[in-house]
Amino acid sequence: MNDTADTLNSQLETVLAMFEASNLLMLVAGFVVLWLINWMIRRTATGLMDHLPTRRFTILQMTTLVSFVLYIGGTAFLLITVLNPPQEMLLAVGGSAAVAVGFALKDVAASLIAGIMLLFDRPFQVGDRVNFEGVYGEITAITLRSVRLQTLDDNTVTIPNARFVTDVVSSGNMGAMSMMVVTDFHLALDADIEQARSIVREVIVTSRFAYLKQPVTFAIEEIVLTNRVVIRLRAKAYVLDVNYEKAFQSDVTTRASMLLREAGIARPPSA
Repeated sequence: MNDTADTLNSQLETVLAMFEASNLLMLVAGFVVLWLINWMIRRTATGLMDHLPTRRFTILQMTTLVSFVLYIGGTAFLLITVLNPPQEMLLAVGGSAAVAVGFALKDVAASLIAGIMLLFDRPFQVGDRVNFEGVYGEITAITLRSVRLQTLDDNTVTIPNARFVTDVVSSGNMGAMSMMVVTDFHLALDADIEQARSIVREVIVTSRFAYLKQPVTFAIEEIVLTNRVVIRLRAKAYVLDVNYEKAFQSDVTTRASMLLREAGIARPPSA
């Protein structure tokens, strides 16, 4: 009994020594330093992106990876070096914590593991334009727990990482600066399709947002629109930078519609 009591007292003293006020202050200071380092990295990355816009995606991806390593590695380093727990306690606490996290925080743990999988599997990257369950926008950050997506209406949507492991997500550019933009024009059945296609092509190739190293293609088919059969002229072209997606589409739509009207190309009635 005495041996057991001595052991318990010794373990209690060890735990109390680990959580002395000085150690707790060092932990808080260490976490503040981690946050400041991460803030400085992101601020530096923002400045680099302003000076090197063509490397924007690479800088964003590297910043995300560094943040992962910093928070995970830094937290483990602080706990081990500051608290300095005995090896037996470290193993016991680690095992217990793993079980507790697995049951109590299974959703968070799943998102954390999914976040690591996203970094290596890379179904999309920071800077990509993606569509996830009807939400379309640009991936601005991949964090330990979630992915932040900024819509074209400037709303920020936060999605748990685990959702991307099982659900379908489409990426429009997969890390590239350029991206295909699809613009539809509807014509009457008796419209001059070749002339309309020529007009739309001319508008696209003269747009300052167009990426002309990629081909401009068209798909033409009959569809039903408001109970009428019409011709859909679908133009597929690449924009120079994903940030110009809507500007490019607006430019093409505005100028092409005006030229089609001036050329007398028949359009479907509005009602």
